[in-house]
Amino acid sequence: MSITDILIQVVAGALGGKAAGKATKSDNALGDLISGALGGGIGGQILAAIIPSLASAASGGGAFDLGVLLGQAAGGGVTGAVVTLAYNVLKKRFFG
Repeated sequence: MSITDILIQVVAGALGGKAAGKATKSDNALGDLISGALGGGIGGQILAAIIPSLASAASGGGAFDLGVLLGQAAGGGVTGAVVTLAYNVLKKRFFG
């Protein structure tokens, strides 16, 4: 994985976290962005390990593959949203 792949996943995770925060009517925008970014980065790494085609945005001698890039962004966004949803649900349940 390159630093570009990780950045794509982190940014997509932050956006997914922001969307999940809006869906749960969270009042903690910074917490939503941070939990989404962490979820996107870590979840994207796990997905890349499980699904080898997401392991690198470069394939075939360094050619850019838009499909892989979109897959990484989707994976990072979804895992960022899931982590943020879990964070918000647990926060509301245990801390009011």
